[in-house]
Formats: sequence, structure tokens, C-alpha cells
Amino acid sequence: MSGWQQHLIIAPILIPLVAGATLLFFDERERVIKAMISVVSGLALAAVAISLFRLANSGEGTFEGVYMLGNWPAPFGIVLVVDRLSALMLVLASILAIPTLVYALARWHTAGAHFHSLFQFLLMGLNGAFLTGDLFNLFVFFEVMLAASYGLLMHGSGSMRVKAGLHYIAVNLAAALCFLIGVSAIYGSAGTLNMADLAVRIGEIEGERRMLLEAGAGILGIVFLIKAGMWPLNFWLPGAYSAATAPVAGIFAIMSKVGIYVILRLSLLVFGQGASAGLGLNVLLYGGMATIAFGTIGVLASQALGRLASYSVLVSSGTLLAVLGLNNGMVTAGALFYMVSSTLTIAAFFLLIELVERGQDAGASVLAVTMEAYGDADEEDEEVEVGVTMPGTIAVLGICFAACGILLSGLPPLSGFVAKFAMLSGMIGTSAQGDTPIAASAWWIVGLLILSGLAALISMTRAGIRTFWASMEGTVPRVLVMEMAPVMLLIALTLALTIKAGPAMSYMEETVRNLQQPTTYIDAVINARRAGVSEPSGPDGGGGL
Repeated sequence: MSGWQQHLIIAPILIPLVAGATLLFFDERERVIKAMISVVSGLALAAVAISLFRLANSGEGTFEGVYMLGNWPAPFGIVLVVDRLSALMLVLASILAIPTLVYALARWHTAGAHFHSLFQFLLMGLNGAFLTGDLFNLFVFFEVMLAASYGLLMHGSGSMRVKAGLHYIAVNLAAALCFLIGVSAIYGSAGTLNMADLAVRIGEIEGERRMLLEAGAGILGIVFLIKAGMWPLNFWLPGAYSAATAPVAGIFAIMSKVGIYVILRLSLLVFGQGASAGLGLNVLLYGGMATIAFGTIGVLASQALGRLASYSVLVSSGTLLAVLGLNNGMVTAGALFYMVSSTLTIAAFFLLIELVERGQDAGASVLAVTMEAYGDADEEDEEVEVGVTMPGTIAVLGICFAACGILLSGLPPLSGFVAKFAMLSGMIGTSAQGDTPIAASAWWIVGLLILSGLAALISMTRAGIRTFWASMEGTVPRVLVMEMAPVMLLIALTLALTIKAGPAMSYMEETVRNLQQPTTYIDAVINARRAGVSEPSGPDGGGGL
């Protein structure tokens, strides 16, 4: 890597940090300036993330970019690492940030103080969590992300948001305490928190020290399962996500994926082989299936669209956790594709909900059916209309709603179907071609995926009938272009993902292959070259402290 490319690795952290701090110096009445700074920061962040993605996807797929803060080598210094997986998450977060930010500029950024600063600090925490190469700094960025999310969740005030926000804060403070306990136990047993160094040392740890290490890893796993929303640790999520404002809920769609990312990273890097190989996979498998079942019931029972979207987050998280528990490379590649598709879909749905509900009357919460549907004879003398004119706004909203329903249900031809097909073919197709019988747990996941898709189809159809196939006496919602455009952009991205499904799946498969061969990651971190030093640093080189 050249010098400027090396410094790109820290840019996803510095850009939102500098932007968020700069925004604090402007008064809340200077909305235009604050909005411009925030948008420019988001665009710059997206450009950097795409550049890192292209670098990670270059050559033979063995690119491992390592940035040593203060020029201190691992495991003594802080390192940031970008590979295929982290680059994918950076692009997903940055692309999701732009539509949600533009949507907020129409209305919500003026509903409370310091919205833009909190938004930027949230992005900083997300990007830092994806890039960090050690557990302690993972905790630091985790807390930055959570601290910003506390303010964003209660942005816009209201008793429901305050109540949900207090529950959210209490749960995440408890999770932060567990995080520290788990990290302390791992450091006490292994003597390091650098992920690459930990992967090297774990094979040397035996006896009581290994028990302490696994206990610490288990406590740490609880923290990330809380954030991912695994049942029964997900009681806080539906209330929090449904109470948040539309742009906040939209960016929150990726926050549950932080837990998924860390679990995938640690399970393959640190616990992928050796005496502790497969640690916690059964918990992921059965907990994920329980989460799918719980989310499916919630989707069917939800009458409000916000609750429906929140339980869809749980179905998405449960699917990813259960698939990771199978420890099958082909299925995991499909799960990464599903993660991107579901995150974009749920974010678009959260933004769309507010626009759809804006035009509903107080009585529109119950299904309204025209008299003609009952065949009322009193209307026989009236002129029969061939059709009813539908306002353009309602038509666009209806098309976007239908697209979200297709994506959440996993119906063809959009990316939701491609993602589920990739996972199902990985579970059934590869086993059917060989001599290995299909595991019973795989059949359970197949059944749950089909049922969850059917539940989403039923719920979205029911909600669509209530919203669009209702009395035309309701007012047409007043929707701005800058509110509708972000929703259409996110849906267009899922369409692009469908068209480019072949290259996207190839990227996901190569990502999983690299994760299953952690020596590349370990060597890149341990033997990273210090600036101004010709030899590789680390225990085997001459560039140490």
C-alpha cells in the first residue's frame, strides 16, 4: 500500500469525529451550515469507504490493510485493520448514512439539539468497531456508538421515546459492564487483547486459564447477542426501534449488525480452531432459531407498522445468528448477502412508515371497505366508475411499500429472494450433492425461513390493504422530494444488488474463505511494517520496541 492509501484506513474514524466536533461550535439556528457540513462529511465518508472496499477487493483477495496509531506495532500499540469483511461493513454503514441523513434534513434535524453531531459520532463509533483490531478499543468505539444512540433515540422528545430511551440506556449500561468483565477475564488469562495476538496465544492456554478465557468469551458473547437482538435478550429492541424517529430508526438498522459482525469475526479468527474451536456455536444455532420464531410471531401480531419493522429486525438477526451457528462456509456467504439486503430493506421501510402514516385518518387504523364490496343495491342508480384515480403520491408510496413487502418476504425477483435462495441452497444443495446427510437443524432453519417469509407476506399484505386499499376520503400525505428520494434510493440499491448478485456473491464467498483462513489476517497484523523501518515489526522481526 502507498502512503496515502495507508492513511485512508483511519479516515472513516477521523472524518465523522472532526465533523461532529466542528458542528458543536455552531448555534442550532445555523441549520443550513450544519446540514451542509454533515452532508459533506457523509459523502466524504462514503467515498473513503468505497475506496477501501476497492482496495480490499483488489488482487487475489489477500489484501490486509493495517494502520498502527503512533507507529507502535501490535500487540503493544493500537491497530486498525481493514479486510474484505470490515470494508463491506464500512460501505454498508456509509451508504445507509446518506439517505437517512437527507431524510432527516426535511424535518427531524430541527426537532432537538445537536442532531448532526450525534449522528456523526454514531458513525464514528460504528466505523471504529468495524476497523479496530483489539478488544479494548472495540469497547471504546462500542461506547461511543451507544452514547450517541442514547441522544438520537430520544431526539424529538415525547413520552414514548423517553420511556423507550430509558429502557434502552439501562440495558446497554448493563451490557457495557458485562463487556468490561469479559474483556478483563480474557486479558487476565491470555495477557493480550489484540485479536491477532490472541488468536496466536490461545493455543498455548490450558487448564484453568482456558476456562477463564472461555468464561470471559461467553460473557463478551452475551453483550453482542444483546446488541444483535437474540431471544430472550431482545425485549428492549421492538419498543426502542419503533419509538425512534424515522431517520434514527433507519440508521439503527445497522446497529444490530455490529453484534453479528463481532461474533463472526471472533468465532472464525480466535475460536476457529484449537481446543476452543466452535465455542458457542450451539448457542448461536438454537438461539437464532428461537429468535426467528419470536420475531415471526411478533410480525404476525403487529398492528402498527413500526412494530412490524422492529420485529423484522429480529427475524433478520435470528436468521444470521442461526446460519452462523451452522458453521458452513457456503451458507455464511449467503448470510452476508442477506445481511446487506435486509439492512437496506429495513432502513427503507422505517423511512417509508412515517410517510405512509402521515396521510392516514384517525379512523384508518381499521380496515375500510367500500360499499360496492358488499354489493349494496342502493348504489345501482349511480353511474358505475371504471376505476378510481389514485394520486401520484399514493401510487409512489404504494410501489415502495410493495417493494419492501417483496423484499421482507423473500419473494422473487428482488435481492431478498436471492439471499434466501443462496442460504437454502447452501444448506440443502451442497449436502444433497455429497454423501453427507442434511442435518436436522438445517431443516429446522429452512422451515423457519419459509414461515418467516410467509408471515412477512401476510402482515405486509394486511398492512397494505389497511393503508392503500381503503376509503379514498382520507387526505393525501404531503411528501417532500427529499423524503421520498432516500426511500427510493435504498430500494434501488436492493435492485442493483439483485442485478449484480453474481459478483456480490463471489465477493461474499471470497470473504468467508479469507475468514476461514485467519493466518493472512494474523500475519498482516503481527508483521506490519512500521513507518521508517524496513524490517517487519513484531516478535519475528527486528522492528519491535
